[in-house]
Amino acid sequence: MNIFSKKTETKTISANYMDIVFVPAKDKKYNIDEKGIVTVDVVNTGFYNRLAQKLWHKPTVSHISLDEYGSLVFISLDGINTVNDVLQIMYQRFPDEKDRMLDRVITFFHTLETNGFISRSTS
Repeated sequence: MNIFSKKTETKTISANYMDIVFVPAKDKKYNIDEKGIVTVDVVNTGFYNRLAQKLWHKPTVSHISLDEYGSLVFISLDGINTVNDVLQIMYQRFPDEKDRMLDRVITFFHTLETNGFISRSTS
């Protein structure tokens, strides 16, 4: 056994995950500009945010702009498209990135969900 060989990890994605339908979070407002770029408004609440607002004049609302890639994913969340449907949309729009698309889309969904920008559809 070679102790210097790298062990490659393979991520497995549950087939059930690919069938999940996500929607934009109801408590987050967002805008889409003329170029199709999404900007999500995040209200900064809580003790530490209020303190930062008073002491360092931090904004009450942060405007988080997504890039072209993230904006297309976000716009595709219509309450009907599954994760797999969004993946197919991304394959069509960015065919040169097909080899890394699955990992990139899944990672982005995780980031959006973790930050409360999207939620799983209940219908």
